[in-house]
Amino acid sequence: MYIRPTSQRRRRWPCLLVLILVLLAGFLYLRTQGLDLGFVHLPGREFPTPTPTQLSSKERLAQGDRYVEQGQINDAISEYRRAADLDPSNSTAYARLGRLLTLRGGYAEGLRNAQRAVEIDSENPENQAILGMVLDWNGDFDAAIEACLKAIDLKPDDVKAYAYLAEAYADKGRLERALQTADKAVALDAGNVYARRNLGYVLERLGDYEGAIMEYIEAISLQPNLAYLHLSLGRTYRAMGDFEGAIEAFRQATEVDPYDPTTYDSLGLAYYQQQDYELAIAQFKKATEVDPEYANAYGHLGWCYYVQRRYEDAIPQLEKAISLGATAIEFYYELGLSYVYIGDCDNALPWLQEALEIDPYAEPALQGLKACQGE
Repeated sequence: MYIRPTSQRRRRWPCLLVLILVLLAGFLYLRTQGLDLGFVHLPGREFPTPTPTQLSSKERLAQGDRYVEQGQINDAISEYRRAADLDPSNSTAYARLGRLLTLRGGYAEGLRNAQRAVEIDSENPENQAILGMVLDWNGDFDAAIEACLKAIDLKPDDVKAYAYLAEAYADKGRLERALQTADKAVALDAGNVYARRNLGYVLERLGDYEGAIMEYIEAISLQPNLAYLHLSLGRTYRAMGDFEGAIEAFRQATEVDPYDPTTYDSLGLAYYQQQDYELAIAQFKKATEVDPEYANAYGHLGWCYYVQRRYEDAIPQLEKAISLGATAIEFYYELGLSYVYIGDCDNALPWLQEALEIDPYAEPALQGLKACQGE
């Protein structure tokens, strides 16, 4: 029987298998040494590393606007800053940055940016309207009204200008004019979130809390991602004595914008009014963690320690609030009284005197002076 050729073929298979395994092992070894076997780079044929496309100032501005719509305020602020850095003549970037900073409680920085926008382009109605809003939130009501009226002169159908003007009139105490102006804003555009919110604000100032709540809820339905709308709603519930509703609205605000210190501060104040000081302290501390420059949270934290008679804890918090620019008279006289209660009238007197410069009839400050004088 002739079987030799078949036997030879069978003996070749083990050799072939070993060869394949050796080649595979060599290939894997080379790959582990970082060598790319896919192709050979030829001299002079290196390809440049691609670089990301640089967005323009206008594109950054548009991206910031999209972030605002999504409730990503931190990202929006960053984009507006970049837009202004890329093009220092982009007045709209400064204006919109100023508005967001103000809503976040950064009143001084917000004002600087809003003023810069008008310096660049004073004929832009949006710049004037936002300057009016920022001036109002900084307590300069007359200048706010003037800026809003300038915006309306430039653009007679500017809904936001009427909305901001209504708020400024309300803060000035001209409530009838405020209501007329707010109604005008809504008549121009019933679907504008600022028109509905500021009509709610005017109604709140008029004491029509039910009407205010309806407008705030309508504003939230139009733009649920703006924390200050939830804060407005919560403030009205609190004014009505509905602390459960207020706390829920403030909690919602913290969820909408967890990087906004004013949301935690507002929630803390609701707990403070309920005399739930430990929960209040936790929220005020959270506000300072979110924004270490947010002055009011330190002052309110000092309040909690003060009412708990933890005067040595209250003192550094109240001093920090004042050093950051807080102006509430309570911070001054409670700081002075805290020193009085630990027997340190030398440090108490300057703060009590500063409180009396703000209000010469501030009774707590007067009592502190009498205590130090031994009366």
